[in-house]
Formats: sequence, C-alpha cells, structure tokens
Amino acid sequence: MSLRSPQAAIALVHFTSPPIIGGVEAVMGRHARLLAERGCDVRVITGRGGPLGGRVRVQRVPLLDSRHPRVLAVTQQLAEGRVTPAFAALSAQIQDGLERALAGTSVCVVHNALTLHKNLALTAALHRIAARRPPVRFVAWCHDLAWTNPQYRDDLHPGQPWRLLTTPLAGATYVTVSRDRQRALSAALRLSGSQIDVIPNGIDPAAFLRLSPAGRWLAEALRLWDQQVVLLLPVRITRRKQIEYALRVTQELARRELSVRLLITGPLGAHNPRNRGYFEELRALRAALGLEEQVVFCGDVPGPGGTPIALTDRVVADLYAMADALLLPSREEGFGLPLLEAGLARVPAFVSDIPPFREIGGDAVQTFGLEDSPAVCAQRIIHGLMDDRGYRLRRRILGTYTWDVIMRDRIIPLLTQLTAAAKPT
Repeated sequence: MSLRSPQAAIALVHFTSPPIIGGVEAVMGRHARLLAERGCDVRVITGRGGPLGGRVRVQRVPLLDSRHPRVLAVTQQLAEGRVTPAFAALSAQIQDGLERALAGTSVCVVHNALTLHKNLALTAALHRIAARRPPVRFVAWCHDLAWTNPQYRDDLHPGQPWRLLTTPLAGATYVTVSRDRQRALSAALRLSGSQIDVIPNGIDPAAFLRLSPAGRWLAEALRLWDQQVVLLLPVRITRRKQIEYALRVTQELARRELSVRLLITGPLGAHNPRNRGYFEELRALRAALGLEEQVVFCGDVPGPGGTPIALTDRVVADLYAMADALLLPSREEGFGLPLLEAGLARVPAFVSDIPPFREIGGDAVQTFGLEDSPAVCAQRIIHGLMDDRGYRLRRRILGTYTWDVIMRDRIIPLLTQLTAAAKPT
C-alpha cells in the first residue's frame, strides 16, 4: 500500500489546529499541507480550527478541544485529584466521535495528546481504541511531556487516568522532536531509545526569507538550498569585472568536491558593444571548464512560462538572501555598491584588493590580490566560510532541518512503512 493509495488516508489529531496559534498547531498544519501536496489523502481531526486549504480535509470533533467547557470542567476536577463520572462520560463521547472521524484511515498521527494532560479524557479514549487493535496504525508524536515538566507537577496524581501519560499506547509508533525528548520519553514510558524515532521540526527557507515568486523559482530550479557554497556576483557583463576569474575560482571549489553555484546577475554592460563578445567568451569558458551547472547567468534562467526571469531589485535581494558569500574580482571600480548590499544582507564579502573596496569594507571584508591564483582565492573562501559560525549554522539547517528534507527523508518513509503494514479496512 502506497501513500497515494485510496486506502492510505492519513489522519492528524490534536486539541486544536491552525489558525489557532501554537508551535504544535503550526507543525501539524505544515505536515498536513506538505503531505497533501505530495498527493496523500490527509485529514486533520481537531477540536477547534479552520480550513487549511489545498486538499487537506478538516474534521471537527469539538470535545477534543482542551478549552471546551466540558473538558475544562473535568480537567479542573482532575487537577484536584478527583475522577468523577463526568470524566468517564466525556471520554466515552470523545471515543465515539473519534472512531467515526477515523473511519477509512490507515494511519493516525496523534500530536501531544498521549503525553500531555490537557485533555485526559481524549488520552483515555485513544488508549481504549488502540487496545481493540483497530485497522488504523497509531503514531504518538510527542512534543511535550507532562510528567517531566515541573510546572505541571501539581496537576498530576498517582493512578489512573494520569498513569496513561506514562503507559505506551498499544501497537503505537512513538516519535519525538529531539533527542532530549527521546531520552525523557524513553524513561517515562520505560521504552528503549531504539523504539522511539526522532523527527525534528523544520523550516521553509523560502517562506521565512519571504522570497518573491521568482526567487522561489530560482531556488528550486538551481537547487540552491542543496549546495554547499552559493556565490553571488551581482555585476554587469563587462571585462573590468573579471568574471572569468570568478569562473576559475568556481572550478577550484568544484575540484575540492564542493557542490557550488556561482550566480552572475548582470545583463550586458549597456555602453560597450564589445561586451557581447565578452559574454560569448564567458559562455565558452564555462563549457570548457565543465561548469554548465555550477555557473549560472541568472538572466538566462527560464521562468515558469519559459521566458527568462526579470532580475528586478526584489529578485536580486532574494539572491542575496540565498547567497553564502559575495565574490567581486574586479580589477577596477569607482565605488562598489554590492558591498553595501552584502553588508546589509549579512553576506560575507570576498573582494579583489583594490582601493574602493578597501575604503568601503575596511577590515570587514576578505581580500585577495589581483595576482593571486584562483586556487588561492578559492582556499581563502573555504577558510573564511568555515570560520564563520553563521555560515556553518545556515548550511546545517538547510541540509537537515528544512521541511522538504524532513518530509522526504523522515516522514514519508515512516508513513509508507506504516501504511504498508496497516490492515485493510
């Protein structure tokens, strides 16, 4: 059974869902939308929330809401150590609504409700459902643990139903969002760490950086998030910019087995007809060096409709936001506007050692001599970036913590395995 199979419906369960604001709500909403974009049949089962758009179905079971009046009343009784008939009645009603909402699903991912006490009637209902070994496979996705949080200690008491928070759900797969949570959950449930998967939360870099549609297209088309080094050369095509030197620096980086992109933004210089010939020389050099993929003349990149993307100021700002470093090998300049832009964009600058660049950048830029070989320059870039903790953190996040990476490498394989093991409904 694949995730695209009609029998492979995925349910995501939490007390509330977007547009309710909260970390768990945001994560669950992101999971739902990403799964739906990949063709999965996704439903969000929630006590309180609104439409999520796209192909995500939202089913409301109001008694799942931790702030429902009946739930609040029972939670207050439980905080006082009292288990009343109202708890049993509430839990039975939740179970009935949840079982109806889960009909036809193969996997149910429960966020926090199995380890947090905000609606223990829901927790108890889930344990009863799972004990009956239904066709649906459960995933307990644990962001928070009540028993390890000192601020909740006074609300928890010995015995049932509080003990459910430290009782493994029958047949469930457990997931935590960090190794620290994995260790805590392992101790609380008396499970080995190997029985608990770690799937971290993530980030959408294009959304966080507020990229324009054209910027997003470039990021995807050029696979900029996947590179180890993205160099930006925001200049017009004129000989004094020494763009050929930048190509040879890129070759040296590629020789060191680094995945690299050199982004050259500029059109032809406007006032010298010989710039066309220079551009053709650069194209020929790119081919000769085998850098057709690594060296990108951004004005040539086709957009969604097939026509080249217009490199507006907004799109160039997007490129700064995605770049790891500015590379300016000019042999002569009157000023150096890209240095101002790089400074505000917090992009490290590697520039030729000429007076205007020294005047603007002072000791905040890294320079190389006009007589330095491309290999020397490449080594300077590598050392400079490796010494930059901001760069290292950025690349660590892009390589490990983007939603696309997490969905591809962690979530889809887990759900595929579970749907394959699910009983036919």
